[in-house]
Amino acid sequence: MLRLFNFDNGMLKEQSILGDPFKQADHAAWIDAHDPSDLERDDLQAFLRIDLPESDDVEEIESSARYFADPIGVHVRSLFLAQSEGRHHTVTVAFILQKERLITLREGALADFRLLRMRARRGQVEAHSPQELLVTIFEQKVENLADNLEDIHRKLEDVSYLVLEEIDSDLENAIDQLAKLEDSNGKIRLCLMDTQRSIAFLQRHLRHQPELQEIAREIMRDVDTLMTHTTFLFDKINFLMDSTQGFINIAQNKIIKIFSIAAVVFLPPTLVASIYGMNFQFMPELNMQMGYPGALLLMVLSGIAPYWIFKRKGWL
Repeated sequence: MLRLFNFDNGMLKEQSILGDPFKQADHAAWIDAHDPSDLERDDLQAFLRIDLPESDDVEEIESSARYFADPIGVHVRSLFLAQSEGRHHTVTVAFILQKERLITLREGALADFRLLRMRARRGQVEAHSPQELLVTIFEQKVENLADNLEDIHRKLEDVSYLVLEEIDSDLENAIDQLAKLEDSNGKIRLCLMDTQRSIAFLQRHLRHQPELQEIAREIMRDVDTLMTHTTFLFDKINFLMDSTQGFINIAQNKIIKIFSIAAVVFLPPTLVASIYGMNFQFMPELNMQMGYPGALLLMVLSGIAPYWIFKRKGWL
C-alpha cells in the first residue's frame, strides 16, 4: 500500500489517492510504501528511477549497509518496535531522504507510523521539509519507546507485588511474565541503540540546518536517559527473577524437609519391627503375655522420640 503526504502551510497532510497514485506522486513530500505488492514496488522503482532495497538488504546489520549516502540520496535503515500476539518484535524501516521527498519502505504495521498519520489528519505534525519530517519520525519513535518502557515499569510493579507480597502467588506465572518483560525491554534497548546510530549519522548531513541539529541533540539526550532506564529495568527484572526462583527453591526445600523428617521419624519403629520380625527360636518376648503390645508401644515411642527432639531443637 502506498500513502502520499505533502506539506500544507508547514503542516503534514495526507493526500487522497484517486486512481493511479504515481500521477500525484510528483507533488508528494513523503511516499510511504507499507507492504507494497510486487507491482507497486516495480512501479515505484520506475517512478523514482532507483532500485529499492530488498528485504535481505534491509536486515543487514553492518553500519556501512544501514547508513550511507549516494547520488540517490541519504539512506537510513532503522529498527522500529512492533507488537503482535502480546509480544514485541523489531521491524526494519528503510528511509531514502532526497532533497524534494522522503521515501519509506516497511513491512508490518507500526504504531509510530499509525500515530503519525492520525496526528497528521488532525493537523498536529509540523514539517516544512523532508529532512524535518525524518527527524520528526525519529522523535515520534523515541516517544513511543518511552511509552513502552513506562508500560513495562507498570507491569513490573504488578509482578513485584505478586512475587514479594501476595500470599500463595503463582510463581511459575510470575517467571513467565518476567521473561516476556525482559524480552520486550531488550527489544526496546536494541531500538534505542539503533536510534543513536541513526541520529548520529543524520547529524552529519544536517550540519547546515541548526534547528534540526538542536532537535537531533534533544533526541540523543532523551535516548541516553531511556538507555539508563532500560538498565534499571534489567536490574529490577533480574532481582525479581532471582527472588522468584529463591521462593520456589524454599517451597521445594520445605517439601523435601517434610519427607526427610518423615523418614527419620519412621526409621526407629522400622528398626524395632525388623528386630521382632527375625525368625529366631529363642526370643524372650515370644513367650511374654504382653510381648506384642509391648513391641507396638516401643515402636510408637521410638517414633515420637525423634519428633520431640527435633521440635525442642527448633528444627521444625
